[in-house]
Amino acid sequence: MLLFVSTALAFVDPACLDDSGNLIQEPALVEEGQANFLQNYPALSTSFSSIHAPVPHDPGTGSIGVEVFGIPPLDCSRRLVLSGTKTEDTNKTPAAPRFRLSFAMPQIGPAIVYGTVGYVPPVTVAGTRNVILSGEVGVGIPMESGASVGLRYHHTLQKTVGEIATPFNEGDPAYDDFYSAATLGADLLVGYDLGKVEPYLSVGIQDVSTFFVIADDAFLANNTAPYLGMTTGLGAQATVMEKVQLGGEVHAALPSFNADKRALGSAHVVTGRVRIAYVFGAGEES
Repeated sequence: MLLFVSTALAFVDPACLDDSGNLIQEPALVEEGQANFLQNYPALSTSFSSIHAPVPHDPGTGSIGVEVFGIPPLDCSRRLVLSGTKTEDTNKTPAAPRFRLSFAMPQIGPAIVYGTVGYVPPVTVAGTRNVILSGEVGVGIPMESGASVGLRYHHTLQKTVGEIATPFNEGDPAYDDFYSAATLGADLLVGYDLGKVEPYLSVGIQDVSTFFVIADDAFLANNTAPYLGMTTGLGAQATVMEKVQLGGEVHAALPSFNADKRALGSAHVVTGRVRIAYVFGAGEES
């Protein structure tokens, strides 16, 4: 997986220029805001949303599978840095996979407690290595009417080593930079079981912390407005062939509460996410 790419040199992408060599879009934010956004953006793209209903599967069962999360492309106005004299190449990877393992405890009264871990292994791609570890703990309450409600806590840790902030001058030596991010949050979920398909809606709050060291000059890039804001997801899960579960979700990080501090301005990050899993265990009736 390649969340940061190493091909952006000290020039403006020709796609961001008109025939006269002028910018077709101005930077969306002032310089500080652009830098903050570009640190918040990878963390928001890789956060650990549910991609499941309030109760992910029957109590006493587990699931193992993989999700694919989209990494939304940025237009020129979001990629321009250094007062519009350079573009960052953020659009090389449209999606990335994450392995998931989940287990739902036997039902206690009306509640089903569950937990999930997610993992992206440190595979080096084009000189950049990423490792992402995610987890969630939640509780869901199914009702006889078919409705269900739930609450979950999620946390993700991400580390990237590679040439992220490329040399300003073409031909200068390249050094491996270090980027680290953490996201954590809580979501309220509601769903309705239609039989084989269960649509759901989630609403929550999420916090982002980042740490970025540019190795060329040992510069610590400070994120002066880490993301803190509301998130929402709309999706559905379905069971096919009895033991195979599918899930899909559109997840949005809404404008940051720190917008007045040049975090995201009026921006939001919307991603599409899908999941396939094999459900194992005898389980019990919920």
